Amino acid sequence: MIGAYRALAGLLLLATACTTGPSLENRGEVTAPPGDSKELTVGSAGFTESDLLAQLYALLLERAGYSADIISVTNREIYEPALESGQIDVVPEYAATFADWLNAKANGADAAPVGSPDLAATMKALRKLAAPRGLTVLDPGRAVDQNAFAVAASYAEEHNLKTLGDLGRAKLPVRLAAGDECVQRPYCAPGLEKTYGIDIVAVDPKGVGTTQAKQAVQNGQDQMVLTTTTDATLDQFGLVLLEDDKKLQNADYVVPVVNRARAGGAGVRDALGRLNTVLTTADLASMNEQVDSWRRLPEDVARTYLESKKLIPRS
Repeated sequence: MIGAYRALAGLLLLATACTTGPSLENRGEVTAPPGDSKELTVGSAGFTESDLLAQLYALLLERAGYSADIISVTNREIYEPALESGQIDVVPEYAATFADWLNAKANGADAAPVGSPDLAATMKALRKLAAPRGLTVLDPGRAVDQNAFAVAASYAEEHNLKTLGDLGRAKLPVRLAAGDECVQRPYCAPGLEKTYGIDIVAVDPKGVGTTQAKQAVQNGQDQMVLTTTTDATLDQFGLVLLEDDKKLQNADYVVPVVNRARAGGAGVRDALGRLNTVLTTADLASMNEQVDSWRRLPEDVARTYLESKKLIPRS
């Protein structure tokens, strides 16, 4: 059954949580020919977008002649070692975030970040970190889920704002609804001030893209909210994204990561690569909305999308 969840997933991954797999010095699969197992497990990180991507991957793999089950795991500390060990074969990831996570795992929490707004440099760093762990990072497509900033549409119209650069030049005092960490994170308040010259007078700790945070901007308590580029609910609150015209945010493009020994061959690469020229950030946002607001099942949304793009036959 496409997208079926393995009943023993929790037990398998509980065992994985106790290990990080074989040492990097003893991984024969790194130099062995890429594997092509016909029975694959796709991992999801347990939130809507990851569930949707996992379903898209599973459906495309099924179409290419593979058997694909899905395991939902909410913790990268668990699913990444499971990916290394082959309990999970494929996961959807985000290039810059995953590069920095692997870098911290390899070089310590204080290691300088390797993810950046430069996609090519980020992918080079990510692949270099992934390869010794027996992982292959496939090519990114067009879809990106980055941090983003939104304001009320009426506020944008009043001040003629389309970009974060416009907001900086407007010299307006801005209360920003975000998570508490925004005060220190370089992509958030410090970056907005340094890169764009935006006058952040306060950070209102209401979380990243939460309903409370969006309502605070909607009612004028705050002027801007930290959310993501695939947030599907902005229209409901009368909000619009401001373009990151100076590229403050990292290149968090969606990338499939596979276990080389089991799913590193051309079959998986070609099957998942069919999404690369099709799936956009707007498509992801629309699918997120269908699941979160319309209460459709991720598998149904994913199937309808792939059918509409003629990537799988209509059922």
